[in-house]
Amino acid sequence: MKLTRLAPAALAAALIGLAAPHAFADQAPLASAESKAAAHRAASAPTTLDTLSRFFARDGKVALKAAAPHIEGDAVPVYALSPQFVAGKAGAPVAQLEYLASTAVSSDGQKASLWTVQQGSAWTVVNIATGDDESRYAAAGAAKLPGGTVFQEPQINAWYVEKGDKVLPLDEDAVKAIGANGTTLAAYQKRVAKAYGDKLPGSAYDRSGKAGGYAETAEETRAQAAQAAAVAEGDTTSSTAVSAVAGAGAALALGLLGTAALRRRRRLGGRA
Repeated sequence: MKLTRLAPAALAAALIGLAAPHAFADQAPLASAESKAAAHRAASAPTTLDTLSRFFARDGKVALKAAAPHIEGDAVPVYALSPQFVAGKAGAPVAQLEYLASTAVSSDGQKASLWTVQQGSAWTVVNIATGDDESRYAAAGAAKLPGGTVFQEPQINAWYVEKGDKVLPLDEDAVKAIGANGTTLAAYQKRVAKAYGDKLPGSAYDRSGKAGGYAETAEETRAQAAQAAAVAEGDTTSSTAVSAVAGAGAALALGLLGTAALRRRRRLGGRA
């Protein structure tokens, strides 16, 4: 089942002249085994599992004490379209590492993705999102193009796998963008440069204040604040939950204004 994902997000990189297609790197930097293990430990920490129980029980689908969440499989690196690649920077890989994702499963079969990032020397859970898109697309990409980099183009909610000069689609949005048979790396770069080149820093788009890719209304902002306050007072059934995780004091967005909000990502090239 395809889940609602966030789009669009803005790019954040300096605009430079387009480089020759052959100048692009064919692989994004890999996440280390040590990083994956650390992310898995953060996701499976007792305090994280406690928060997961509240997350899975938030809509009454399962009782809080019966949720019994567990982490399934290894943490997977999640890559997103690189702003340097869009800008045509020589040697830039098509995607950059955004976070590591671990899949959590409750006793009634609900799934959620735990996003972890490195903060100093520690890996910390910073968000919980419904579904398991990250691990599913990672597996699909490995099967379709072994050894390739699976990445997302969050602006249109599309997932791809890339290796060498090939870029292949992994979902319907990607098929709409590049066709069922995929495209070349050079052709893909031309497409994203045309689509997002005017959204780089200094552009009218950037100056308009839309750098996050979406503009929340005052009503939405007030709703989030009210929901967070409710959780702080012990209302774990609220659609928003803010919690300290793994002793790191990270704020977890548990259901902010629905699944789409949960899938909001940091802006490309930086932190939002």
